[in-house]
Amino acid sequence: MVEDIITGLSRSKSLFVIARQSTFTYKGKAIDIRQVGGELGVRYVLEGSVRKFGDRVRISGQLIEATTGANLWADRFDSQLSDIFDLQDQVTSSVLGALFPQLERAEIERAQRKPTENLHAYDYYLRALSSFYQFTREQNIEALSLTRHAVEIDPGLAAAYALGAYCYVQRKIFGWTTDADQDLNDTRRLARRAIELGGDDPTVLVRAGQAMAAVLYELDDGAALVSRALELNPNLAIARYTVGWEHIRRGDIDAGLREFYAGERLSPMDPFLFFMQTGIASAHFLIGRYEEGSLWAKLAVLNRPNYLNAQFILAACQAMSGRIEEARMFGARLMEARPALRASTIAHKFARIYRPEHLEMIGRACHIMGVPP
Repeated sequence: MVEDIITGLSRSKSLFVIARQSTFTYKGKAIDIRQVGGELGVRYVLEGSVRKFGDRVRISGQLIEATTGANLWADRFDSQLSDIFDLQDQVTSSVLGALFPQLERAEIERAQRKPTENLHAYDYYLRALSSFYQFTREQNIEALSLTRHAVEIDPGLAAAYALGAYCYVQRKIFGWTTDADQDLNDTRRLARRAIELGGDDPTVLVRAGQAMAAVLYELDDGAALVSRALELNPNLAIARYTVGWEHIRRGDIDAGLREFYAGERLSPMDPFLFFMQTGIASAHFLIGRYEEGSLWAKLAVLNRPNYLNAQFILAACQAMSGRIEEARMFGARLMEARPALRASTIAHKFARIYRPEHLEMIGRACHIMGVPP
């Protein structure tokens, strides 16, 4: 089980992970975490235990910052001991899915504590990621600027190029694009460079793949990159979300829902939780489960009020369920945020993503919610 977790963590090229042979020298010993960090040269230590009660097994784990001894994350997993291999896979997946966001958050906080004059490429990248996760137009511009600083210092930092391309995805889906042609050219350049440098890094692949699909509309190539990312790291939640949207594009709604739910289980506190919730809402809308769709869309709107796609699918679910007044209220809010919004532009935008019968449903919903033709 330890070896599986180490292997899974090692798939991320941004993490330096100590091999099993070195970590096992501490097994069964009462040691100071600070000592471990110093001897192995690591900033974080993952420790845990396995206990058996009859036919049940409990695995506990915690992530500790080695320099301070602070506990960053702790959880436990209970299961039947009917199939130890399935149990190991389940625990490994759960631990990795929970750990990656925590490690990323801890590294961002560490970078922000450093004086700006001492920053190096990776810390510029982390600060860019922090700005990106604010999900505002101003911080999007800041994130892109910080990725440029990162690659000026280290032209081989694939993660920074991929994050730069990802910034243009954020601009596109939040409606912040001002120069579409320039964004296309920049996205293409950054995504291609990221793939050249980091073709075996799952996070790089999923961000570059999303950029190719969402901004360049190279849907099949983008989907192939995300699928490759998922092969390399099945515990990467954002890859699950993205594959879920790809299933919806191809009309396999049930498969899409499975991927969204799997991503949510892997990373229930993920910064992109609203993206998954919008996906689930959209899937329910497309198969006529409007009440369930409304519930998930409301969660997405609460999580990220400025994500207008979530507001749109909420209005569409209300419209198709017969709640005309609520649908028109949400439609009016959309029109206030985007005065130029038209049903024809929505249809054109979604024509590359949704099947004809789904486009027809979206068109009917637009009419009911009061979006001009």
